[in-house]
Amino acid sequence: MSLRRRRLPLEQLAPYLLELPDPQAPLDWGGVFGNDQPVEVEVGFGKGLFLVTAAQACPHVNFLGIEIVRKYQLFAATRLAKRGLANVRLVKGDARLFLRVCVPAGSLRAVHVYFPDPWWKKRHLKRRLFTPDFTVACERALRLGGRLHVVTDVGEYFGVIGGLIGQHTGLRPVPPSDPKQPEHDLDYLTNFERKFRKEGRTIHRSCYERPLHSSG
Repeated sequence: MSLRRRRLPLEQLAPYLLELPDPQAPLDWGGVFGNDQPVEVEVGFGKGLFLVTAAQACPHVNFLGIEIVRKYQLFAATRLAKRGLANVRLVKGDARLFLRVCVPAGSLRAVHVYFPDPWWKKRHLKRRLFTPDFTVACERALRLGGRLHVVTDVGEYFGVIGGLIGQHTGLRPVPPSDPKQPEHDLDYLTNFERKFRKEGRTIHRSCYERPLHSSG
């Protein structure tokens, strides 16, 4: 589907488009969603397939997606609005700054990062999402027992991510969920997963948990 085709008017999308009242202050999740349900964040939601699927499957969980590209924000908002999903909000912005500044410490049940851009060229590696600062920001945002879910089709990047998390955080690896056998064309984790699984690519999955108790 074209990113412009069938887009709803902005007034219908407005409930899903979260405008930050103060970009330098932590959000109040109760004020954002109007309830005290647990909150999970997806970084780089693209066309929004994960958010749509997760919000439908878990109506008692609130989901917030962060995406730097405006057209994807509007596209995903249209998908949510057509389904009347009230437990999702979308933010346009830099996830690295958002997690560090706008997310209250220890407030998230989960952070999801699926198929982050590998930025292949050597001169572009500094643009990669996963850095020491980003891994620390994820750990800070998670509540005790909260989890960071990571999926990528790039083996080299997968190794880098694991190394950064192990070196700069106290998050511990736990077994990731097994990929489900899709029943239809929208029954995938993300659009990228659908594409890569159909191409037969190897997909790397990991999960890290903020321990309930200090190992010390």
